[in-house]
Amino acid sequence: MLLAVWVGTALGVPWAAHPGVAAWQTICVAIMVQAIPFLLLGTLISGAVNTLVPAGVFQRVLPRRPALAVPVASAAGVVLPGCECASVPVAASLVRRGVPAAAAFAFLLSSPAVNPVVLVSTAVAFPGSPEMVLARLLASLAASAVMGWLWLRWGRAEWIRKAVEGRGHQPGASRLEEFRRSVQHDFLYAGGFLMVGAMAAATFNVLVPRAVLDTLGGSFWLSVLFLAALAIVLAVCSEADAFVAASLTGFSPTARLVFMVVGPMVDVKLVALQAGTFGRSFALRFSTATAVVAVLSAVVFGWWLL
Repeated sequence: MLLAVWVGTALGVPWAAHPGVAAWQTICVAIMVQAIPFLLLGTLISGAVNTLVPAGVFQRVLPRRPALAVPVASAAGVVLPGCECASVPVAASLVRRGVPAAAAFAFLLSSPAVNPVVLVSTAVAFPGSPEMVLARLLASLAASAVMGWLWLRWGRAEWIRKAVEGRGHQPGASRLEEFRRSVQHDFLYAGGFLMVGAMAAATFNVLVPRAVLDTLGGSFWLSVLFLAALAIVLAVCSEADAFVAASLTGFSPTARLVFMVVGPMVDVKLVALQAGTFGRSFALRFSTATAVVAVLSAVVFGWWLL
């Protein structure tokens, strides 16, 4: 669609010169230009972590008591970043190598949501609003830890398929080649979702009447639930979702915080990845519970800090 607009503009097609089309193109390109550098940096760091950091490191660092290992694993996402696409196979590899499932799942949720690239991109997308960065960090950490504890209390081993393939370094394989393939896969895969998200956000800003935005924005819970659902459907990479959220100016800061907290933890591609890795029973239960916990966590910290 974006290519069609560019071609239409170059050929002088009448509809391509419409002010609405020009505004759509400007918003879409602006979002992508701002987000792509952070997406590339995030995939480079994620690829290095996935191929160079042995899973045994986690077992040595995490406390032996699972209840204490959960918050430590959540906090590890700050220093061991990864994108959504990589977090699922990494978590599966950790479980397969003996890391408690509750801690692995806490890391699965926190790593794409609280890593330095995501926090910096959020600061750039919301200039002069350090409280938004802090709210995103704390809400995401709290949601990931709560989900880890919930799994520890009610999770069942039969919901997880044990025969999973990790994407960490395999003996005899070239680390450089693994790194290249990991970065290439994650960047192209997440970049496609970024383009779709940018086009959807631009379309939303251009086509949705102001009266509808006022209706949605005027109701706290309606706006929160709408942006939570939008984050699940758009499936924008966490390194770039802050720029999409920043473009949704018709909504409150708390509603946009919900968009940024829910998206890295629950979206359509993550549910599919979880179902393929752990099984559908796990994916349906875990994603539903995560969505509820993420929304509540974002609302609490949004009310407190924003």
